Amino acid sequence: MFTGCGTALVTPFRSDLSLDESTLRKLVRRQIEAGISFLVPCGTTGESPTLTRAEHLRVVEIVVDEAKGKTPVLGGAGGYNTHEVMELARELERRGVDGILSVTPYYNKPTQEGLFLHYQAVAGAVGVPVIVYSVQSRTGVNVEPATLARLAKIENIAGVKEASGSMPQIVNVLHEVPPHFTVLSGDDAMTIPVMALGGRGIISVVSNQIPGPMSQLARACLAGDFAAARQIQARYLPLMNVNFVESNPIPVKAAMGLMGLLTPGMRLPMCPPSPESMAKIAAVVESVGLLGKVSVAS
Repeated sequence: MFTGCGTALVTPFRSDLSLDESTLRKLVRRQIEAGISFLVPCGTTGESPTLTRAEHLRVVEIVVDEAKGKTPVLGGAGGYNTHEVMELARELERRGVDGILSVTPYYNKPTQEGLFLHYQAVAGAVGVPVIVYSVQSRTGVNVEPATLARLAKIENIAGVKEASGSMPQIVNVLHEVPPHFTVLSGDDAMTIPVMALGGRGIISVVSNQIPGPMSQLARACLAGDFAAARQIQARYLPLMNVNFVESNPIPVKAAMGLMGLLTPGMRLPMCPPSPESMAKIAAVVESVGLLGKVSVAS
């Protein structure tokens, strides 16, 4: 179900930083029309830490409604309080998500045994598949390959978004986990090598901007056409890279604002990019032919 390119959706806000439901619907329709494989609302790219519980649920409701049962929805439910994560996952399941993406607990730095027990509890709270999200640079804790191998034995823990940034670790993950366990790249620029090694797709940031090309890249990899995938990556690598010139999702939202897709507001502690970063973002958006040339249909 969760193979190919899935978009880690941004959450659009109005100028007063309230939830912009109309723009969210337009963005989701744009993704679906471009052929995206699945949608991922309320991850960290969606600024989930600054959404209220009601807003979090509302975003998911809108995405599920627009997906209409045809495009799978992988709802974000993560945090450092296992009980609260379980409750949120249940709420998302009741709203019709097809799976749960759950980032590792941050700040409290659990042991590997603590991580195993945490995910075992989250998986036990729902009937839908759970995808582990491992991103040590943002959470302070790494899900080791041996821990993922243990988690893969739990029936509805279906895969991992591997965003460690370490190819040696990803190689070991793919070696340790069984064939049915889905390994997804968590880094746009590493999609091709991860999929060449046996990964099944990408949960993408850049597909907020270019859902069509990233969908094509992932499909090419799944078909073994890495030459075609490399051509797409070569064109859009500068965009993939500039999306992380500052903390995600600051650059991607700034770029989407330049593209005419949304009002590029974000909630504190996220803030607009520096003038230097903004100049880099604008130069790249222009270089790939997206500056002011994209909009969302009503």
